[in-house]
Amino acid sequence: MAVQYFVNKKALVRYEVLERLEAGLVLTGSEAKAVREGRLNLTGSMVTIMDGKPVVVGMSIARYSHSSDRDYDQQRTRILLLHKKEIDYLAGKIQTKGLTAVPLNVYFQKKRVKLEIGIVKGKKLHDRREELKKRDLDREQEVEIRGKV
Repeated sequence: MAVQYFVNKKALVRYEVLERLEAGLVLTGSEAKAVREGRLNLTGSMVTIMDGKPVVVGMSIARYSHSSDRDYDQQRTRILLLHKKEIDYLAGKIQTKGLTAVPLNVYFQKKRVKLEIGIVKGKKLHDRREELKKRDLDREQEVEIRGKV
């Protein structure tokens, strides 16, 4: 079975990723099946610490197509599974001024749903513009090189 990835593309554009952590994601059975169907949206989500537990807020998992759950909340906060040292490390990084934690990817590892957390720093508008210019120049150079061959 192929590994499915759900990438938070906006986070990669808006933020500079400093570090990455891997965490397990606590889901109900119908939520896990909905993720397998591709009904996941990471846009606008963030990781925070509530009552000493790491949670992801703002992640949307749409209702599973064959679920009979009537009062399903697709925006509920979901608990992350991390070791105590990792939780303390993440809490310290989040409290640092200018840093935040954002989900970058959701993927399957064997039968488990994993979330890649990025400790990120926001990009300034001029940094984003420079990145776009650099990307355009690289594309143009590739086209020239291919054209000459």
